Amino acid sequence: MRISVFGLGYVGCVSAACLASAGHEVVGVDVNPLKVDLVARGLAPVVEERIGELTAEAVRSGALRATADVAEAVGSTDVSLVCVGTPSAPNGSLSTAYLERVAEQIGRALAAGTPAAAETPAGTPATAETPAPEPPAAGAGRHTVVFRSTMLPGTCEDLLVPILERESGLTAGTGFGVAVNPEFLREGTSVRDFFDPPKTVIGELDRVSGDVVAALYEGLPGEVFRVPIAVAEMTKYTDNAFHGLKISFANEIGAICQALGLDSHQVMDVFLADRKLNVSPAYLRPGFAFGGSCLPKDLRGLVYAARRADVSVPLLAHVLPSNDDHLRRAFELVTAAGGRRVGLFGLSFKPGTDDLRESPMVELAERLLGKGYDLRIYDANVSLSRLVGANRDYIASRLPHLGDLLSGSAGEVLAHADVCVVGCKDPDVLDALAGAGDRVIIDLVRLPDAAARRAHPGYVGLGW
Repeated sequence: MRISVFGLGYVGCVSAACLASAGHEVVGVDVNPLKVDLVARGLAPVVEERIGELTAEAVRSGALRATADVAEAVGSTDVSLVCVGTPSAPNGSLSTAYLERVAEQIGRALAAGTPAAAETPAGTPATAETPAPEPPAAGAGRHTVVFRSTMLPGTCEDLLVPILERESGLTAGTGFGVAVNPEFLREGTSVRDFFDPPKTVIGELDRVSGDVVAALYEGLPGEVFRVPIAVAEMTKYTDNAFHGLKISFANEIGAICQALGLDSHQVMDVFLADRKLNVSPAYLRPGFAFGGSCLPKDLRGLVYAARRADVSVPLLAHVLPSNDDHLRRAFELVTAAGGRRVGLFGLSFKPGTDDLRESPMVELAERLLGKGYDLRIYDANVSLSRLVGANRDYIASRLPHLGDLLSGSAGEVLAHADVCVVGCKDPDVLDALAGAGDRVIIDLVRLPDAAARRAHPGYVGLGW
C-alpha cells in the first residue's frame, strides 16, 4: 500500500520506517526541513532502538522517502497516516492546532486531486451535458485519512472531519475514508511494540475505512478491535491513565514499605504473582461502588499507617472518597428519576453472599430512606432471621427497620416500584424486570441485556 505519514516525530518516524520495512511504499511528511533532510539521507530524526537501521534500509531500498510537499504526498498515496503532536496546555486542555492544520492541508490536497478538479476546466460550470463527476464509490480508489495522534473523544468527528469536508468539497465515507488508529508504542521499545502489539485498535467511520487500516497491520499478533471512532480515541487515554495509576500505586506502596522497614520489591513480587485477581481483568469492569468487610477497612488501615509514618499517599488516601463519589452518582440518578416509590434489587455487598457490612447498597438504601423515599428491598440471599454476629449488628445500626423493608419476591418489589434500582443479576430479578414496562430502571451492575435496554427511555446505566 502507498502511505503518507504526517509528522516525523517518535510515532511518525517509527510508523513510517516499520511500515516501509513491512513492504509498503511510504512518504514521510514534515514541516521541519531538517527532519525531511535526515530521512532523505537515510537517517532517523529520533534516537530509538533499531530505528536507525530500519530507516537506512528503507530509504536505501526506495520504500521510504520524505517531503515537505503535502499535495504531492497525498496525491501519490492511498492512505494518509496523521502522527502530529497534540501537546497540552498548563491547565490540561489539548491543543489541536497541528491536527487542524494537517486536516486543512490534506483536505486541500484531496480537492486538487478530485476528478472534478482534474477534468473540468477552471471557470467552466458543470452543465447537464457535462456534469461534474460523482465522487468515487466506497473503496474504489478513494483516499483514507487515518489519525494516529492522541486526541480526546469527539475530536475526529466533531472537529477534523468537518475541516476535511470543507477543504476538500467531498463527503467523509464516500469521497474519502476516515479512521482513528491510536498507537501503543513505548519510547525505547517502540519498534518492538510496533511488530508485536498487544492489540490493534481501529476506530472506523465506515467498514471500508476500517478495512484499509486493518490491511496495514495484516499478519501482526494481538487482537484487533474495530470500534466506533470515539471509542478508539478513548482507549489511549484509558491505557495511559491506568499506567500512571499503576506507577503511582507502586510508588506509594514503596514509600510505606520503606517507612516500615520492608523491602517493597519483595512485597510487589508477591502481589504480581496473583494473575487471578491482581494482574487480570478482575475488578476492571465499570459497575457499582465497592464495599464489604475487607476493602474499605484495609484501605483505611493502610492510609492510617502511612500517616502515622508521616508518609504522604494522596492516591491511596483518595480511593475511598472516589468510591463514595460513585455511590453519590447512583443516588443522584434515583433523585433525578422523579418517582418516590423505589424498589431495590440486591442488598449485600456482592452477589452470592448475605454479607451486608459496608455494602454500598445498604448505604444507598440508608440515604434514600433519609430523604423520605418509600423503599422496598429484595435480595434472595438476605433473610433477617439468618443474620448473625457482626453482620446483624451492622445492619441493626444502619437499617434498623430492615424487616419492614424486605420483600419475599422480586415481583413484589417490582409491583411496588416506580423506580427500580438493580444491584444484582439473580435469575428471579431478571425474570421480574422483563415485566418492568415503562418503569425507570437504574442499572448498577450492567444487566445482560443492557445494550438492548439502552434504547428504552426509562433505562439508565450507572457507567455505560
